[in-house]
Amino acid sequence: MTMDLSLFWFALIIFATLMYIIMDGFDLGVGMLFAVEHTRSRRDVMVNTVAPVWDGNETWLVLGGAALFGAFPQAYAAITDYLSVPLTLMLLGLIFRGVAFEFRVNATQSHRGFWDKSFMLGSFVATFTQGMVAGALVQGFSGSSTALFPWLTPFTVFCGIGLVVAWSLLGSTWLVLKCDGELALRMRHFSTMLLGLFLVILLGVSVFCPLTQPFIARRWFSLPGFWYLLPVPLLVGVCSFQLARTLQQNNTHRNPFVMAIMLVFLGFAGLGVSLWPFLLPPSMTLWDAAAPAASQRFMLPGALFILPVILGYTWWSYHVFRGKVNADGGYH
Repeated sequence: MTMDLSLFWFALIIFATLMYIIMDGFDLGVGMLFAVEHTRSRRDVMVNTVAPVWDGNETWLVLGGAALFGAFPQAYAAITDYLSVPLTLMLLGLIFRGVAFEFRVNATQSHRGFWDKSFMLGSFVATFTQGMVAGALVQGFSGSSTALFPWLTPFTVFCGIGLVVAWSLLGSTWLVLKCDGELALRMRHFSTMLLGLFLVILLGVSVFCPLTQPFIARRWFSLPGFWYLLPVPLLVGVCSFQLARTLQQNNTHRNPFVMAIMLVFLGFAGLGVSLWPFLLPPSMTLWDAAAPAASQRFMLPGALFILPVILGYTWWSYHVFRGKVNADGGYH
């Protein structure tokens, strides 16, 4: 029974993480794309595409963190202790961009530029530190390190840059879906460039991972792990081709975003297959970190109640605010 509950909570955390990646990924990407779009009216449109949904997107981060705290307390304690600095910076980035999001609409003209830069910087800091956290989890925790910041390595920095590219790709294809005119055309152009960068980053991570963790190398290059992972690069190739093709077709709006989501999902899936069953490689599995079965059972009714509620209002918010966004629409 304990094993089954641990698997359930692990699946819930993975699902919440994936939902956060998809939803808040494009949200953060839109903020970072302020760096390549300086026209005030277009920036307003970019913000208006995410304004109705951005608060709800971060619910999945809270759900995943709460589930990790309750179901796998040892892993939660180790992560928050070892990665306290990047996690704190991530939260500060999310808070700062949230404040800038609300303040920029009512700011005077002289202060508008400051809040736009704050929105962009907060988005970048949150994304970069999320990538560093992911890289540190793959890299593993070593209690023998004497470095002041043992999580700060070339690999984690590379993962941070990679996530900036990935979220920007989600953001640009989201804007292709939600916008028309010159802004949509510009985002098609940037999406094409970001796709090339994303594939280079994905290749780099694929080289780094087996060098960073020997057990990942054994899984990738031995049977049956090789067969489990083989569909991932094949599907990445198919989705990349489809994304590049649809970006050249001005009459397709939804497909680029769908293909970008698929690429990010495939990267996430490949990482999951590589790390299973470790929560904290190279030694702490999900069963090692699991809370007592009584604690997991106690939380179960709340999770089963709240999950459909979150899914319901998430679907409803995206359904109500579907369609294109133009410069005439406001959000306050």
